[in-house]
Amino acid sequence: SLASNRSNSVGILVPELHGPFFGTMLSSIELELRAAGKHVIITAGHSDAGREKDGIEFLTSRKCDALIVFVFAVPDEYIMSVRESSVPLVVIGRLIPGMEEDCVSLDNEQGGYIATKSLIEAGHRQLACITGPQWKSDGKERLAGYKRALTESGLTLDPQLLVEGDYEEMSGKTGMTQLLATGIPFTGLVCANDEMAAGAISAAREKGIAIPDDLSVIGFDNVFFGRYMHPQLSTIDYPIDAMGLMAARCVLRDIYGKTDLDIQCRFEPELVQRDSIRAPG
Repeated sequence: SLASNRSNSVGILVPELHGPFFGTMLSSIELELRAAGKHVIITAGHSDAGREKDGIEFLTSRKCDALIVFVFAVPDEYIMSVRESSVPLVVIGRLIPGMEEDCVSLDNEQGGYIATKSLIEAGHRQLACITGPQWKSDGKERLAGYKRALTESGLTLDPQLLVEGDYEEMSGKTGMTQLLATGIPFTGLVCANDEMAAGAISAAREKGIAIPDDLSVIGFDNVFFGRYMHPQLSTIDYPIDAMGLMAARCVLRDIYGKTDLDIQCRFEPELVQRDSIRAPG
């Protein structure tokens, strides 16, 4: 390390340390870097600009050779300034103009579109949506895809059937309660992630609504528990394990000179059709 001026460590900043989504990503990154003889240092930013900056400064102070970050709150300009003045970094889940080769991202807008189209193609015309946080780029993009699918199919967006969540299970439950309280009928529900879909299904069942006989539901992310729900949850695949792997490979290529690696920076979402969607009765 002294001879190469390298610490052989990579810093990772994620929004949260709990839950199946970021756990999968962290495992994928760590396994790839460990196989190359590198270690990781991990901290959380909690989707807050101040904490994200603190996390980046902490990892930089630990002399990490590079950073892999999944951040929501800090602006693009800040990320670019860190890369130019401080330490090389790779961004997951966000596409920053001018940093395309250092960003590993998913087309969230297309994912929201595919999710909504899956319900429309099953015959649903009365749709509701529990969105992600609209201050987050992926939340806005998934909602944009929802709106595009409605417009393309000649369906009208009812603002009363649009509820903003925070990607946590409880907000899915609260969102479903709010939607049912409007008294406006809907037969299909698009949820911006699987955790909120689980919460929404729980709230629907408490009201005697059967899934999918009375209500079809689709999530987003394809986290592991969707396979074990009853019915199994239809969702949009967010290949976060593969994206974590690619971020690690970007670091191995750019920092440690491993030029023989296959790297993909842009990922396309895919429909995972299971049992929570059915044609309206």
